[in-house]
This record gives sequence, C-alpha cells and structure tokens, in this order.
Amino acid sequence: MIEVKGINKSFKENGSYRQVLYDINAKFYDGKTNLIIGQSGSGKTVLVKNIVGLFKPDDGQILYDGRDITVMDRKQLKELRKEIGMLFQGSALFDSETVLGNVIFPLKMFSKMSHEEQRERAQFCIDRVNLTGSENKFPSELSGGMQKRAAIARAIALNPKYLFCDEPNSGLDPKTSIVIDELLSDITHEFGITTIINTHDMNSVMGIGENIVFINKGHVGWIGNKDEVYSVDNDDLNNFVYATDLFRDVRKYRRQHGYTPTRQQ
Repeated sequence: MIEVKGINKSFKENGSYRQVLYDINAKFYDGKTNLIIGQSGSGKTVLVKNIVGLFKPDDGQILYDGRDITVMDRKQLKELRKEIGMLFQGSALFDSETVLGNVIFPLKMFSKMSHEEQRERAQFCIDRVNLTGSENKFPSELSGGMQKRAAIARAIALNPKYLFCDEPNSGLDPKTSIVIDELLSDITHEFGITTIINTHDMNSVMGIGENIVFINKGHVGWIGNKDEVYSVDNDDLNNFVYATDLFRDVRKYRRQHGYTPTRQQ
C-alpha cells in the first residue's frame, strides 16, 4: 500500500510561491486499481510526481509499505525504484528496438538475470499482454493499442510491487481503451500490484475504478469507488463526472429511476 499523509507542494514563480497541493491525504491499495482523477490543472499530475519521487513535497509523508520516500537518500530511492513500473502516456517505446528489445531493456538495466532468463521473462510478459508473435516487430509496425500493450509488458518486466500509469488511454479509440483498462485491471489483481492510474477518462473510472481519489483545485475533493461516484451530492465532482452529454444522460436516468444522491466529501 502507498499512503500519502499531509502533502503540501508549492512552486516558486516570479519571486513568489504558488501552492498547488494542499494537505493531501489518501491511500492506494494493493491489488486494486487506484485512480486519481480531476480536471486539467487540478494538481493530480503534480501529486503523482510527488508520489514517485520526481518532486519533493514541502512537507508530509509518502509511505511505500511504511517506507517514507521523502526522507530517502539517492541509494535508497534507486532501490525503491526497482519495485516501480511506469506506463507513460505516449508509451515511450524505443523506436530502434523490437518489442522484445523494449521489454528486455529494464531487465538489462536493473536485474542480475542471465541473458536467457531475461528473454524468458520478457517473453512471459509479452505473452501476458497478448502480443505473442509480435516479438520482432518495431513500434512503427504496431497499432496504438499494441504499442500500449508492449509498454505494459515493459512496465511489468521487473515484476513491480507498484505500477504507475499516466493517461493510459490517451489517443486510443473507445474499444481499444476498454481492452487496455481490462488488461491493467487483470494484471493488478493477478499479481497483487498497487496500481495508480492518472486519468480523466470517465469510461475508465466506471469500468475499473475500485479506489478513486478526486483532486479539485489542489485539494482532495472526494474519495470513493465506481459504484458510489454517480450517487454523491458533490458539486465539484458532479461537474467533472457529468462534463459530457453521455454522462449527463446517465445522471438524468439514474435520478428518474430513484437513485438518490448522498452527501459526502
């Protein structure tokens, strides 16, 4: 589990400080898909960068199974990062490497496996994301969805305890997005990973949102799950959730059929 306690974060701009995060408290659970949602500029990306150690908060704690990343030295951070997998928004595959080469890369960098063991592990990950037969293809030969699956295979190559995904459905069509969501959910449950997904895709929220943290103007605006998100009487959350005609129609339907909102944070 990753636990965030009392995180504040400011940035210096033109001689003064602009606060972006205010007293953030949240828990992200093992074996669950934990989603961080919010509008652009809400602070959710800054929060994720603090959690993975790219930014250091002004104060507060970020605990990885009790280990506080905010007080770790460089050596300790390097060791912790061996336990972390990253799925970037644009997949970030190496164009000059095949699918197999991309997945082997972190194993070469951070593991003590033999070459044969690296290939076996990489092949297992490729098979797990249903890319069997594409090992020798280059990223330019793959569709957007296949590129994303290759990036997931690379992200899980080191068998991470923690997996961070930045807008995993960006640029994908709705059908492919569902495939990626289900794959991330399956891998999370199968391997007991603490998966944190930074997204504004409401289809993902309603499909795999087991633990949802809504960030609004730098504050935690609400915490819940996909079964609760439509029944909460929270104006800021509702404005985000029902930003499209589709979800406004869902809200109208639910209210017409007796789904009564409940007041929560």
